[in-house]
Amino acid sequence: MRKSPNHVNKHVKTNRELWDALTPIHVASEFYDVEGFKRGNCTLDPIEVEEVGDVAGKSLLHLQCHFGLDTLSWARRGAEVTGVDFSEKARQLASELNIPAEFVCCELSELPSRLSGEFDIVFTSAGVLPWLPALRVWAGVIAHFLKPGGVFYIREAHPFARVMDDEQAPECPPRLRYPYFHTTEPMQFPGDDSGDYADPDARVGVPHCEWWYTIGDVINSLIEAGLRLEFLHEFDFVSYQSHPFLKQGKDGRWRYPKAPETLPLTFSLKATKA
Repeated sequence: MRKSPNHVNKHVKTNRELWDALTPIHVASEFYDVEGFKRGNCTLDPIEVEEVGDVAGKSLLHLQCHFGLDTLSWARRGAEVTGVDFSEKARQLASELNIPAEFVCCELSELPSRLSGEFDIVFTSAGVLPWLPALRVWAGVIAHFLKPGGVFYIREAHPFARVMDDEQAPECPPRLRYPYFHTTEPMQFPGDDSGDYADPDARVGVPHCEWWYTIGDVINSLIEAGLRLEFLHEFDFVSYQSHPFLKQGKDGRWRYPKAPETLPLTFSLKATKA
C-alpha cells in the first residue's frame, strides 16, 4: 500500500529535529575537528579525492552535506561548490573562512524547485542513505542536476555492514541484528540518551527513524534514473568505529581484525549521465 506524502513527511520532520539537535554537538566535537579544518585540514577521505579526481574549475553539487566541511574541502581543491542540507551552519562557516560556496537549506525532494542549473559532479558520502525515504526520488534529483557527461559519486557504509549489531560487547564476534532488505516502514529508534557517533557523551534524547537499502537498491535506482554505472568498489574497512568489534589499524582505518578481508564495510560507486 502506497503511503501518503504526509506519512513520509512525519518521519522526515522527526529526523530533521534530530539533526538540528546534533549539528551544534558535531561542530564542537573532536570527531569533526572544526578548528583543524580552519587551519587547513582536508576532511575528504583519500579514496574520495582519488576516485572523484581533479575538480578544479568544475561545478560540484554536494547533497546531504551536513554542516559543510566536505563541501568546503572540495572548494579548497578548486571546485565551484553548492551544498544542500538542513543546517544553516555551513553558510556561517563558509563566510567566516572566506571560502566561496553556495548553500541551500531544504529537503532533498524540494531541491529542483529551489535550485536551478546543472553540475559537472554530484557528490555524497558517509551516512546519507539511511535518511532517505525514497531512493528513486534521490536518484531522480541526482539525474536532474547532472550535466550530460556529468559524474555522480558516493562513498558510503556498505548495506551489509548495517545488518550487524552496533551495540554488542566488543569481544563478541559480529552478529546479525537489523534487516538487509528494504521495508517501506523505517526502523524506529527512541531518543534514549545513548550518545552519538561523534560524541559518545552527548545526550540528545531525540527519536529518529532510518530506512534500509540493499546494494542492489542503490544501483538499480541510479540505472532507472538514466545513469550508467562506471564502477562499484567494496572495502573491508571504515573511517571510524561503527561497530564495537572493529579495531583501528596503523593506517587509521577500522577493520575486523579476527577475520580481515571478510566483511564488506564500505563501498564507493561512480556513475555518469549519458
